[in-house]
Amino acid sequence: MKIQIVTLFPEILEGFFENSIMKRAVQSGSVEYEFINFRSFATDKHQSCDDVPYGGGAGMVIKCDPLCKALDSINAKEKRVVYASPSGKRLSQAYAEELSKEDELVFICGHYEGIDQRVIDLYVDDEISIGDYVISSGEVSTLVIVDAVYRLIDGVISSDSLSEESFHGGLLEYPQYTRPETYCSKDVPDVLLSGHHAKIGQWRLQKRLEKTLLNRPDLLETASLDANSRKILNALKEHSAKGTGDDGCN
Repeated sequence: MKIQIVTLFPEILEGFFENSIMKRAVQSGSVEYEFINFRSFATDKHQSCDDVPYGGGAGMVIKCDPLCKALDSINAKEKRVVYASPSGKRLSQAYAEELSKEDELVFICGHYEGIDQRVIDLYVDDEISIGDYVISSGEVSTLVIVDAVYRLIDGVISSDSLSEESFHGGLLEYPQYTRPETYCSKDVPDVLLSGHHAKIGQWRLQKRLEKTLLNRPDLLETASLDANSRKILNALKEHSAKGTGDDGCN
């Protein structure tokens, strides 16, 4: 996948693409990236890219001209263009999976009070919100979307790892442990030390259901649950209603 990010602050983005899993994805050829600084397309002597909003109001708005010229320079109208905005559709794992199938994605990083609506009307295919809150940097919200998407590209992360993550099958991920077995008087659950893969699988499933029921019960309304999962979930709900803490797996 080729990722092109149109931004005023490419230095905010650089470290992400030069480290960790993304660095390996770039080195392997799974991901190619480019930053386009739209300030370089501004024509006045101050290279200004923002102006006061029509109709009045606080703050500044990103202007059409430099941003549109930057987008035209990479033929953005022929590609899928994403703009991170609190006014957009909510980002989800399913949405990230859809975007990961694209060969090319263009991201626009907004700032201040946002970008001129005409840029959105002319170029943007997906206006995406990363949550019900507002942050100052379009680069940060763009990186959240990029991170959710690129790791789903074939070959970036093993399919086994992806299959057990939060939201796979509509459930949150189970707790994870590593060495040492005891730390600050807290022990790794015995079942994980047993070597009994069936029991470990059952424990992990129960913990996924337990965590989802506690933190994101809304996900259970659309989760893909088999008969075994539903049996465990019903037992958890019953224990919860009685106020017990029995986990039933140890």
